[in-house]
Amino acid sequence: MRLIRGFHNLRPVHQGSAVTIGNFDGLHRGHRAVLERLHRHAAEHQLLTTVMTFEPTPQEYFAPQSAPARLQRLRDKLATLEALGVDQVICLRFDRKLAALSARAFVEQILVAGLGVRYLVVGDDFRFGAGRDGDFAYLCDAGRVHGFEVANTETFFEHGQRISSTRVREALAAGDLDTATQLLGRPYRICGRVAAGQQRGRTIGFPTANIHLHRRLSPLRGVFAVRAHGLAPEPVTGVANIGTRPTVDGSHWVLEVHLFDMDADIYGKYLDVEFCARLRDEKKFASFEVLKQQIQRDAEQARQFFSE
Repeated sequence: MRLIRGFHNLRPVHQGSAVTIGNFDGLHRGHRAVLERLHRHAAEHQLLTTVMTFEPTPQEYFAPQSAPARLQRLRDKLATLEALGVDQVICLRFDRKLAALSARAFVEQILVAGLGVRYLVVGDDFRFGAGRDGDFAYLCDAGRVHGFEVANTETFFEHGQRISSTRVREALAAGDLDTATQLLGRPYRICGRVAAGQQRGRTIGFPTANIHLHRRLSPLRGVFAVRAHGLAPEPVTGVANIGTRPTVDGSHWVLEVHLFDMDADIYGKYLDVEFCARLRDEKKFASFEVLKQQIQRDAEQARQFFSE
């Protein structure tokens, strides 16, 4: 899969595209239905399947304090798109220059001249361009002028309910991992590299692998039974806290994972942490001794979950 960072890096080799545009946060089953449709059309017409996304997201650019928690970092999104067989991803930096680009310039410079778009799939509520002056109808008109077909993504419903990133976030925030799994089509995971921490866990007998989330908010918070993938042929079970660690400092989000029966040095390793069951809320404890007693109970509960 090719990654194109910025439309100034577009070359003739990138042209002849079936394109879809969006944040694709979480790449849930609705997103996958769109990609399957894109793949079918691309295969029939010998086109490149192309996903256009933005970094940061438009919501994060215009309203950073109210933007929703990300389900995935860009790195994980790209890995998933590659696994789904996408030919190329163009990632546009959403900044003042892009925000000021007119709808006409976006179509002519990026879609037509840059990607040689032949087929475009977007939601019928898609808005783009300076002042949000471009919409689905505008794209349909532009398609007739420039010779590309425009299709509606058609919202994916199941049991009368829409499958969306918003619903995934709501399920995770409520600790409803079963619903999140159903919407995503897979268990929810957070990936990251193990960083050196303050070693406080070792002092109470529970060493942890610390993974910085590199995001302002997390879609879920609390204590969970988890499986960690990437350390051994089989996943390693454990217990994890995701939050701001109010007993320690409460200053930033971090995922702390205590792995059962694991005493290897894993600093710098890349972990893929699967959330299996929610055990409790994150809370502040009066002392490290009280925290230690609670972690012991959490670990016992997690072990019991995996033994059933």
